[in-house]
Amino acid sequence: MYQQTLKNYFGFDTLRTGQEEVITRILNGQSAAAIFPTGSGKSLCYQLPAVQLPHLTLVISPLLALMKDQLDFLHNKNIAAASIDSSQSWEETQQVMQAIRNGEIKVLMISVERLKNERFRHFISQVPISLLVVDEAHCISEWGHNFRPDYLKLPEYRKALNIPQVLLLTATATPAVIKDMGTKFAIDEQDIIITGFYRSNLDLNVVAAENDNKLPALCNLLGQNGEQPTIIYVTLQQTAETVAAQISQRGYRAQAYHAGMETEARQKIQHDFMAGNINCIVATIAFGMGIDKADIRQVIHFDLPKSIENYSQEIGRAGRDGQPSQCTVLANKAGLNVLENFIYGDTPDCDAIEYILNEIKALDSAGLQTQWEVMLPRLSKDSNVRLLPLKTLLVYLEIRKIIEPQYTYFADYRFKLNQDQQSILDQFQGERRQFVEAIFACSQKARTWYTVDFDALWNGYQADRKRVVAAIDYFSEKGWITLESKQMTDVYRVLDHQFDAQEEAVKLHNLFKQKENSEIERIGKMISFFENEQCLSHDLARYFADFNAPEQCGHCSVCRGQITTLPPASALPEISDNVIKAWCDPFIAACGSVPSPEAITRFLNGMTSPLNTKVKARQMSGFAQLEAYPFRSTLALVSKVYAIN
Repeated sequence: MYQQTLKNYFGFDTLRTGQEEVITRILNGQSAAAIFPTGSGKSLCYQLPAVQLPHLTLVISPLLALMKDQLDFLHNKNIAAASIDSSQSWEETQQVMQAIRNGEIKVLMISVERLKNERFRHFISQVPISLLVVDEAHCISEWGHNFRPDYLKLPEYRKALNIPQVLLLTATATPAVIKDMGTKFAIDEQDIIITGFYRSNLDLNVVAAENDNKLPALCNLLGQNGEQPTIIYVTLQQTAETVAAQISQRGYRAQAYHAGMETEARQKIQHDFMAGNINCIVATIAFGMGIDKADIRQVIHFDLPKSIENYSQEIGRAGRDGQPSQCTVLANKAGLNVLENFIYGDTPDCDAIEYILNEIKALDSAGLQTQWEVMLPRLSKDSNVRLLPLKTLLVYLEIRKIIEPQYTYFADYRFKLNQDQQSILDQFQGERRQFVEAIFACSQKARTWYTVDFDALWNGYQADRKRVVAAIDYFSEKGWITLESKQMTDVYRVLDHQFDAQEEAVKLHNLFKQKENSEIERIGKMISFFENEQCLSHDLARYFADFNAPEQCGHCSVCRGQITTLPPASALPEISDNVIKAWCDPFIAACGSVPSPEAITRFLNGMTSPLNTKVKARQMSGFAQLEAYPFRSTLALVSKVYAIN
């Protein structure tokens, strides 16, 4: 059924373990999930069926780099594939959309956020789709290590777009996450294919190293393995720069890579690494997704990874050619505070949640108004809730039946004419011409750009917004106008005005605290794993639902008798109450009202927050003074000094 396609397009005679089971199910019209380790061929599970399925295969991918790598692969195999993404010009996007309309594209790759765009949804709803593919599908689970709230909407999008089948792909899902994924997409247990997680060619090592000894230990590892392709992972961007410079001074050619660098610089470094021009990259987790270099011989964690899931993803980039590869963690507990503070920084304050709930309740004073329009950046700034937890909060409000998502639109549309109005009007007759005349009449001109006034169109002509957007989209596709849209707005229907805002805020805050505790626990499990007395390979496989790995692998530090106890963090000096007040009083004064103890703690620990940005906290002498201190101990100190409960 698929053998000829496998041979003709991909040059393979046989499939790997698990691939056949998944591909057969998809070609038989079923939905499925592929839980395969990194580098074991998940992508082929949709690429091969995409060639044979009658309509478009729509792939949700979390990263632009991942999309581009997969597109390059598909193009090399002469499979018609494209993406619609933020890096494209208007002309490029229009060309892709036209090719899709013409049925010339078999695979379209987009981010999940693209589905929030009403213009894109209008377009894609007119295209027949055979299969929805969700890459990194663990992002849909709140109990996964990389929860993304927008993924929760994918089952609804699938239903709205009438997509008959779905394929979930991930490498890092615990049993609880696998069950959650299956439930949310209604995939039967027998259609969730889990292959062995264990990899016999990866040598896992945990080396206890105090911070002062890390650099010599790193250079020792690099010296043992010569100039072989190596990735060194660090937590912070500054560490990437520092370590790359230090090891370069010692004769090991290395290049830093992190999200703070210019896009062009990152792309060049990645290209040079893939081509073998650079053999050593010192990187944050910004480097790696979509890296499919077969001969990476060594992955070194200079800092602790964020979780066992992150660790497994990162070491999974080594040895994809099946040859022996070294994976080493230079571990101590000094970096624990940094990892934990990332988590604490994302938990919104209870009063911030209450502020948002009161915004919803306030609609009731307008006579049970049922529409709530939200611009996320503005609400984030006003409420002091970071964007990711704000999205999570809105999803929680949906689950609790307080709000229901309706649609997303751009508040502002503007266009400039590429040909004169009269020639556009001449394309239409009768009522349609009158409708187009109304659009131009209700679009205010400033120099060359016209801004569409939707209220005027409705009040004067009863012109429905959706029809107006469809019309100007059509003009844009024809090249008659250049169209821009901005101010993305999410519209919700309010289902319940009667809740008690304070009581509801406490319940929702508890949900965030549970998630916070779960994430902190995840770090604890990782430390326990690195201090394990059992085979590392066996325990890692078992964590990811592979119960068939050997009990003694023979190629990890524990099997060699090297059981590790991680050195503790250094004792930190006590800080007096007066010093705390000297640091914090200017911040509190700038806030206008007394912020929560958590907000003051985020200031002292140097965390990013909307409030810190608003009051320009980074310019204050107290900002990040306790960056090295645990969040909980800083919080206790702040609560004592300011007698806040």
